[in-house]
Amino acid sequence: MQNEQIFSKIDNLAKNNDVVLFMKGTAEIPMCGFSGIVVSILNRLNAKFVDVNILEDNELRQGIKDYSDWPTIPQLYIKGEFIGGCDIIKDMYEKGELKELLESKNISC
Repeated sequence: MQNEQIFSKIDNLAKNNDVVLFMKGTAEIPMCGFSGIVVSILNRLNAKFVDVNILEDNELRQGIKDYSDWPTIPQLYIKGEFIGGCDIIKDMYEKGELKELLESKNISC
């Protein structure tokens, strides 16, 4: 698949779902600790989200990094906007900013 096709796929996922987590593994079975932390945070906030397992597709695994210009996984998108990786999400959660952001985007928590 070409970068253009991968970017289109990522763009569709990010923009057609309120909350999308590109992660290693799934929400039920995270395959890395950082992905597990973000899943935990989203679950604590009762935020409904789509999980995308980047381990199933090597082109998607690299494509998401190129798309966001962010080198690590997981990556959280809210209403099509890249929010950040594990450290940023954890910090936002601890400060109450993640809940505020979700509520400001009319995503119930």
